[in-house]
Amino acid sequence: MRLLYHHRTRSADGQYVHIASLTNAISAAGHELTVCGPDGVSAVHATPARRMDAGSGAKRGIIAHLPKAFYELAELAYSVPAYWRLKRAARAENPNIIYERYNLYFLAGLWLRQQTRLPLILEVNAPLRRERMRHHGLALSNLARWAERKVWRGADAVLPVTQVLADELVAEGVAPEKIHVIANGVQLGDFDDANGDAVRRKYALRDKIVLGFTGFVRDWHGVDTILDYLAARHDGRLHLMIVGDGPHLLALHARAVELGIEPQVTFTGVIQRALIPDHIAAFDIALQPRVTEYASPLKLFEYMALGKAILAPAQPNIEEILTDAENAVLFQPDERNALFAALDILTRDPSIRATLGACARRTIIDRDLTWEGNAARVLKIAEELIDKREESHASHCAKT
Repeated sequence: MRLLYHHRTRSADGQYVHIASLTNAISAAGHELTVCGPDGVSAVHATPARRMDAGSGAKRGIIAHLPKAFYELAELAYSVPAYWRLKRAARAENPNIIYERYNLYFLAGLWLRQQTRLPLILEVNAPLRRERMRHHGLALSNLARWAERKVWRGADAVLPVTQVLADELVAEGVAPEKIHVIANGVQLGDFDDANGDAVRRKYALRDKIVLGFTGFVRDWHGVDTILDYLAARHDGRLHLMIVGDGPHLLALHARAVELGIEPQVTFTGVIQRALIPDHIAAFDIALQPRVTEYASPLKLFEYMALGKAILAPAQPNIEEILTDAENAVLFQPDERNALFAALDILTRDPSIRATLGACARRTIIDRDLTWEGNAARVLKIAEELIDKREESHASHCAKT
């Protein structure tokens, strides 16, 4: 197959990991893949796929300072040059499928699908209109809803990352038969040789029970509650390692000082992506204290790949992957005492940690929650859409 992968992502966070991992896996499966997107992420792609980059970080910075309504209109207007760029890529590469990572006000892929009748697969990682209204507000909420529904309903296949998100798509008018839930995944080869010994030596954690969290830390991740747990238990063996950066780090450090547990907390700061597996390997307990209700957290699959005992909230999107007392310890969301009790189970019994961690890794393997597995799922959907298009074309030709 010849796939045209389209996105509007410049960030180097989990979005980049998803894009790079999936495109790598599709290319490795022997298919032709052209990536068409702004220069920020595409320019540093690890994938062997060809790139058709465009965009300017400087221009984006200027646009970001516009009043909210103008910024949103600029986002929508970006679909016009994106469409022409995508159209040029389609002419040059002659793809038989378009794969697009959904973004709000991003209509270029749909427009190309309408003009060329090429099947469009749409990957949806979040209900971005609702997410932005919750966290930042939208000046043009009706326009945003129109644009979101237009793309969601217009795609030939829609790939949400959780069933929770799939249910929201259906509520917004997406035909259920178009929906295929594909969770995030992990590249097992990146984690198979991980070793946390050097990390534990570096931070003097040899005899500690390390509770670990990775990622870009925000206040809604719930890491504050872990600090409260350390303060409540008065156990010097317990140590929290926060791997990553984020806007909430200063507040967490201040809270640790206030609680008198600063020596029990390590803030590693930004860690190169290649070193993340060794840091997770240094954990005894891997933390997901809070999570958005529709998300498929990348860190969860990385924790599982390394066979870590996981603490996470018992909510539907998490329970699509984890089962309490089988491959994780789950607690009722936002219930402090329940979280404390769950952590007590994990901190007091290393045999439970070992059993849960082994089962977590086995879940990855048994369900093929890998990027290779996801690529195979995407390619199967693409093949079915291509066959359907060819059948439709043949039928039309026969009639004429």
